[in-house]
Amino acid sequence: MSLETIVKISNKYGANPDYVLAGGGNTSYKDDQYLYIKGSGTTLATIKADGFVRMDRAMLSAMLDRKYSEDEVEREREVLADLMEARCRGEEHKRPSVETLLHNLFSKTYVVHLHPALSNGLCCGVNGEAETRRLFGSRAVWVPITKPGYILALAVGEAMRLHKSKHGKDADIVILQNHGIFVAGDDEAEIDSIYDFLFSTLDNALTSKPDFSEVTVDKERAALVAPALRMLLKDGPTSSVTFRTNKQIADFVKDEESFYPVSSAYTPDHIVYCRPWPLFVKSADNIDEQYQLIQAGIADYKEKHGFLPRIVAIQGLGIFAHGAGKKQADICADVFLDTVKIGCYTNSFGGPLFMTEDMIDFIVNWEVEAYRSKVSLTLDLSRRLDEKIAIVTGSAQGFGLGIAEGLCSHGANVVMADLNYDTAAVRASELESTNGKGSALPLKVDVSDEKSVQQMIWDTVLCYGGLDLFVSNAGVVKAGSLEEMTLKNFEFVTKINYTAFFLCVKYASRIMKIQHKFDNSYMSDIVQINSKSGLEGSNKNFAYAGGKFGGIGLVQSFALELCSYNIKVNAICPGNLLTGPLWSDPERGLFVQYLKAGKVPGAKTVEDVRRHYELKVPMGRGCEIVDVLRAVLYVVEQEYETGQAIPVTGGQCMLK
Repeated sequence: MSLETIVKISNKYGANPDYVLAGGGNTSYKDDQYLYIKGSGTTLATIKADGFVRMDRAMLSAMLDRKYSEDEVEREREVLADLMEARCRGEEHKRPSVETLLHNLFSKTYVVHLHPALSNGLCCGVNGEAETRRLFGSRAVWVPITKPGYILALAVGEAMRLHKSKHGKDADIVILQNHGIFVAGDDEAEIDSIYDFLFSTLDNALTSKPDFSEVTVDKERAALVAPALRMLLKDGPTSSVTFRTNKQIADFVKDEESFYPVSSAYTPDHIVYCRPWPLFVKSADNIDEQYQLIQAGIADYKEKHGFLPRIVAIQGLGIFAHGAGKKQADICADVFLDTVKIGCYTNSFGGPLFMTEDMIDFIVNWEVEAYRSKVSLTLDLSRRLDEKIAIVTGSAQGFGLGIAEGLCSHGANVVMADLNYDTAAVRASELESTNGKGSALPLKVDVSDEKSVQQMIWDTVLCYGGLDLFVSNAGVVKAGSLEEMTLKNFEFVTKINYTAFFLCVKYASRIMKIQHKFDNSYMSDIVQINSKSGLEGSNKNFAYAGGKFGGIGLVQSFALELCSYNIKVNAICPGNLLTGPLWSDPERGLFVQYLKAGKVPGAKTVEDVRRHYELKVPMGRGCEIVDVLRAVLYVVEQEYETGQAIPVTGGQCMLK
């Protein structure tokens, strides 16, 4: 029996999505003198020993006998003060779980309180109490819906006392209506055995199960809705929206009647992470009418409830979850998927039974739950790009990879779009391990193919909710003299370096325009990674230089067209990244190409070619990725620059 054991139990159950909702639930270990309870804001899957708060059991027990104020607000203040006072020396910087008093009631050593959707189907079902007696008999205690914290501890204590008086033994399971379950045991094996029994019994009682299989969805329509919602639901400096659908969601969003089983809150967690009520919006014939319905629905919702919805369901489409950042939006979406599961499971237990209105009001205003939500969803807004949504094409390697890494390190969520999807996926995974889940998304794209570009934009918007920065970096080089250059190669280089930029701006700007439509102060950026070859000709490299010259023409023209939408369009013109694969690849790199093409007179080796290009730079070195990243950050942060071609060449190419 040890603290290490409860850490092991917590991590095991916390890592299983069938048991844990948004990292929630709480666990404890006790001896005769102390209770070690999970701290608020910690996550079961990753909690360590120092995440538990050591509490004085005698002081906790005394709280149940104390006479507190009759005034609800004053009572909760008094209880919270006593709970904090019961922390042992050295624990003052930690905040114990809101269910601490409840954990102290159990005689068993380990207590595991979870909110599995399957068991919540029972405790949120109309016939939950009767079904609990039928399925579990004397092994379980049913506790009617009760306000959390002190009042709940009193209610559970009385229910456990009556159960023991009647059956001569403690119950294995405590089921809290519209809340969750408690299981207690003296070792890990006993905890596991009870949960296995609970789940197998409930599974056998089901008459239907949720179907999360994929469905065909109108991605374009969903992608046009998401940025509108991102702006309309924004109540701070940052905003993110994620789209979810599946067969079960599709069934629930057919119409308002079908939506009823997911139309309110089942448990406190659904309120904390999703707010009490999702907004249902009917489908419209065209996108402008859909926007009108969404705006009207959000306005009515705020007028009625005093706050904005976190979940918006669009009839026939799916659900959009909102948060201040990607992490919040994803947690909100995951918690609502739990609502979807419960809404289906309740069919087996008499149908849906939501929390009462007065209980919802209590949770919404309860200080302890507000603290838990704040801790769990805290954003780091200290970095320069604060949850901005960026796409970087050609970001599996070279300049693109470095730019993606740099943007991510400054707080952006970055889509790594590349024809080489496998490498992009590896790099995105590396970025997520450093910057957090959801901070990078790999997508396969052929920037010269219109449908592929469309898909890239849609997938980005359905994942993050919009687009703030598009970095057009994908490019190719095929050097050669007039005699050597084939029409096929010339057209290929032009298609990637010139035409593809047009395609990307066409579809990226469409999303940015929608954001501007619903917030005309919002600014977005399109940045073309051009080249010094876009500022001056390049001997025996005319296909590349021509495309880059044309790219600057497009930049200036797009800047004029998009300026009224607060979309800035600029070009960054780097010098030669001599250390990157474009130049240094031993088989296809420019050093090899230029050597073979005779572009550098007298050069006999690759090193001769390299030195030739280093000597052309007044600052004595090739351009580095960090130089380009700084230029990108400059044009994003500078609100008074558009249509510019900014050289980053170490003085090799200067503006005239």
